[in-house]
Amino acid sequence: MDTKSILPKVSEAKKASKKRKFKQTVDFIIALKELNLKNPEEQLDFYVGLPFPTGRKKKVCALVGLELKPKAEGVFDLVLQESQFDSFKEDKKKLKKIIKEYDYFVAQANLMAKVAGSLGKFLGPKGKMPNPKAGCVVDMKTDLKATYEKLQNLVRVSAKSQAQVQAAVGTEDTDDLQIAENCHSIYDQVLHHLPKGELNIRKVLVKLTMGPAIEVE
Repeated sequence: MDTKSILPKVSEAKKASKKRKFKQTVDFIIALKELNLKNPEEQLDFYVGLPFPTGRKKKVCALVGLELKPKAEGVFDLVLQESQFDSFKEDKKKLKKIIKEYDYFVAQANLMAKVAGSLGKFLGPKGKMPNPKAGCVVDMKTDLKATYEKLQNLVRVSAKSQAQVQAAVGTEDTDDLQIAENCHSIYDQVLHHLPKGELNIRKVLVKLTMGPAIEVE
């Protein structure tokens, strides 16, 4: 499967979906087969840096100490200092609101133990613990602006409890070719992570939020 085979299906998916009062997301779906997801070695969980933006800004929250706070405030959408972590134990409602609003959480490396102890039970279940694989664990030497920009095009590919991968690859006003390129990037990486390659893929689909799923042959 290549970009050329995906491109016409992106156009078809857009045409098949009725106009809504909101901007619809374009999702890329890969249905899997012949995987034992009870075996951690056959589960999928990794990140893909897409060649083009997904059309929606990712909001990033930084969890830092006093020494990194000034640098972080010039880059991230929200900065929470170490001294604030324990206060969320008393204000769980505020913390849950922040977790829902922000897509990624970046943490200072030497504070990871405290982040885990104070916030882990809230971030973990939502899949938002700062992940080194995504570049979300930083220190004083890290280029924070580059980290922020990288996260804008990053998507998480996961198949742990159900045999399906689904990721946002654009919005309805994103250029069709850019969407197709993003789809192909995910497909290529999924293929390399599957034990049997294409034999583990049942079907591939493209759809808008409220539209029908269009199969890519």
